[in-house]
Amino acid sequence: MSNKIAILGSGNIGLSLAKGLIKANKYQPKQVILTRRNVAALAGLAEAGSVTTSDNAAAVSEADIIVLAILPQQLNKLLDEIKPAINIHKQLFISVVSGVNCEDIRKYLGLDIQVVRAMPNTAIAIGQSMTCIGTDKATAENINVVKSLFDTVGITVQINEELMTSATALCACGIAFFLRSIRAASQGGTEIGFHAHDALKMAAQTAKGAADLLLQLASHPEQEIDKVTSPKGCTIAGLNEMEHHGFSSAMIKGIKLSAEKAGVLYKKSE
Repeated sequence: MSNKIAILGSGNIGLSLAKGLIKANKYQPKQVILTRRNVAALAGLAEAGSVTTSDNAAAVSEADIIVLAILPQQLNKLLDEIKPAINIHKQLFISVVSGVNCEDIRKYLGLDIQVVRAMPNTAIAIGQSMTCIGTDKATAENINVVKSLFDTVGITVQINEELMTSATALCACGIAFFLRSIRAASQGGTEIGFHAHDALKMAAQTAKGAADLLLQLASHPEQEIDKVTSPKGCTIAGLNEMEHHGFSSAMIKGIKLSAEKAGVLYKKSE
């Protein structure tokens, strides 16, 4: 089998992964096969040398790594389509499908394939994804293969597979939560006098700086908060006002509800 990767369902996540792998020289364009019902949407990558097709089974038959990058409700139909083309001895499957266990995929196919789950987020488009990786019985070698692929588009963390649905809420849905908080901060900035476009830029860069403080200094949020808050000062007054209105509890409750919802997306589609 040739050294090719097939990305089935090339939407935002699939396309971004393909571009990252090619940019990092993990694969040459001709080694990347992309599938989508609307093949015309893949014209850019096709022109760059990648293989594009609407035939998922044909793509699987050509590849040694297969990425399942479709919605939970589309999974069973896709698995039915590709089953005849699967080689259980030579292929590794990577699933980025929310709420679907490795065992779910093996059980539906009735095949003992190697499956590793990966949960990136939309920051994959700029090479800044937080991707969580988990499996139940894939080999250490295959886990490392998956990590090396997603390391090209951000940061990876290996977690227990039973936490993958939680990772969906915290990291994938979490992008929207942090974006909403930045949007709210920019609206506050407009209310206190800044033009909307300036307020948004200021809020976004401030959020980016806050995140980098934690990542680059391996610091704790409260440690950095203490550096900004002084007795009877304006920062602690603002923080306490937000907490009085449920800022932290709202975020916690939202993440918890998203995790519950993510866990039943596939079950409801069966």
